[in-house]
Amino acid sequence: MADSPIGLATFLLDHDAASLELIARSFDGQPEGLTPDDVLDNVTLFWLTNTGVSSGRLYWENKTGFFSPKGVKVPVAVSEFPDEIYGTPRVWAERAYPNLIYYNKPEKGGHFAAWEQPDLLVHDLREGFRTLRSV
Repeated sequence: MADSPIGLATFLLDHDAASLELIARSFDGQPEGLTPDDVLDNVTLFWLTNTGVSSGRLYWENKTGFFSPKGVKVPVAVSEFPDEIYGTPRVWAERAYPNLIYYNKPEKGGHFAAWEQPDLLVHDLREGFRTLRSV
């Protein structure tokens, strides 16, 4: 991934089957979500900052139970995007995050939701933490 922009693009585009399908739609001319320029911009950003390898290290170095309850005490908002690789059922989120203040299932989006559906993610961030904002 650090030796070739084509290798990096392959990793990013073929991360998982659902993401590949969502990204491929942009090259088929479907107006939903990403554009081909969005895809090229993302690959270019990873390439110019040489962050492709470090972004993949999370998967390689994580030795903890991915689905183990975490006991996180800070306020948490969860958005379960339908095309995410692994879903986050509400019952699991409530156990993992005792201070769960918001849970939503947006109508679309996947593993790269911030990239694919930024408006839906921003909506959930605003709604999720609305109670914590001071007026």
